[in-house]
Amino acid sequence: MRAGTRPQHLLPPQDNRAAMGYQRQDPVIPPQRDLDDRETLVSEHEYKEKTCQSAALFNVVNSIIGSGIIDFSLVLLIKGGALSGTDTYQSLVNKTFGFPGYILLSVLQFLYPFIAMISYNIIAGDTLSKVFQRIPGVDPENVFIGRHFIIGLSTVTFTLPLSLYRNIAKLGKVSLISTGLTTLILGIVMARAISLGPHIPKTEDAWVFAKPNAIQAVGVMSFAFICHHNSFLVYSSLEEPTVAKWSRLIHMSIVISVFICIFFATCGYLTFTGFTQGDLFENYCRNDDLVTFGRFCYGVTVILTYPMECFVTREVIANVFFGGNLSSVFHIVVTVMVITVATLVSLLIDCLGIVLELNGVLCATPLIFIIPSACYLKLSEEPRTHSDKIMSYVMLPIGAAVMVFGFVMAITNPQDCTHGQEMFYCFPDNFSLTNTSESHIQQTTQLSILNISIFQ
Repeated sequence: MRAGTRPQHLLPPQDNRAAMGYQRQDPVIPPQRDLDDRETLVSEHEYKEKTCQSAALFNVVNSIIGSGIIDFSLVLLIKGGALSGTDTYQSLVNKTFGFPGYILLSVLQFLYPFIAMISYNIIAGDTLSKVFQRIPGVDPENVFIGRHFIIGLSTVTFTLPLSLYRNIAKLGKVSLISTGLTTLILGIVMARAISLGPHIPKTEDAWVFAKPNAIQAVGVMSFAFICHHNSFLVYSSLEEPTVAKWSRLIHMSIVISVFICIFFATCGYLTFTGFTQGDLFENYCRNDDLVTFGRFCYGVTVILTYPMECFVTREVIANVFFGGNLSSVFHIVVTVMVITVATLVSLLIDCLGIVLELNGVLCATPLIFIIPSACYLKLSEEPRTHSDKIMSYVMLPIGAAVMVFGFVMAITNPQDCTHGQEMFYCFPDNFSLTNTSESHIQQTTQLSILNISIFQ
């Protein structure tokens, strides 16, 4: 499925539309037992607050950029919900595979956004601490600009209040701001690819397409590409949701997100090649004022993406332990507990790479590849030669392979973590920090001129 196109297979066959509720594109009406989940997040009496397609677009784009690019299985997931008459990921799996599948999905659907919340805290703490260190006269060792204080402050000031909303549609404007800041960050990364890239030593075999540990990258990309855990929340926030409307929304989101993510990845790797870190901003030198502004925008973007992940974790807890309904008191209690635990864990962990890898292979991969494909294959009565089924038969074994081999490689061959350390090219006169060749040392010597010309 190509981004920006609308394949015919996204719509049900004509002879099945009446049975599935798609004649004249009427909204899908789930069974009564599934309405509680929707009412918790998008109340019927708050109909006027239901988001329009543009607001939902920014919610999806924000989730995709905070967590990456969406793919074919997202439409497949919503189609599975339509086939089963359900409107949550959990109820879909419950109706398809029963209680064991429901429990497994609930664990995965809780762990992925919860670990994502931890990773966002790590990114915000690392990124914003470097921003505040650039303030003139501020002691770099000051506790009030340290990552621990920043994580705690951002949690109390921003992420907790935003996460306390009961209606995800309220985050539409927040997601719009986040998307706008991402555009600014993209411009900064592109500018530095031009001005800084030629002066950074290139690693050997920098342009080899795939190395033996490439499957680890698939795990990280799975973490980045997922939006499935909150897709039903955004889908439910649409006014008169239909699969056709959702498909158009997803195509628009894909076009925007693919453009942004490809440019980020390309500019970042062109600049740093094999030195590229899990957090791209870890590669830039701290005395780069333009990048400092980019770090600030990035930190704010991550903070604004955080609440969408909290919505999902809270919904999973509500469905498993409270029958889908949380009173006002328990809504606050559960939200505070989830955010508190995530914050405490993020204060103890400061290496982003291994967090992304494990979350990608163990949680994101089954949520993206395995479960939507398995649900659709069991629910759909289409022939095996139907395009949706062919794609499902392809995605399912690929997801299983990535999950198994990705986990083994992440444990046996963990990525190095350079959290909080300046890269060697930021110290052009300190040759002892590198094991580069003589030609690379000459390149780092040239960086002293670059530090004066563009970093100050």
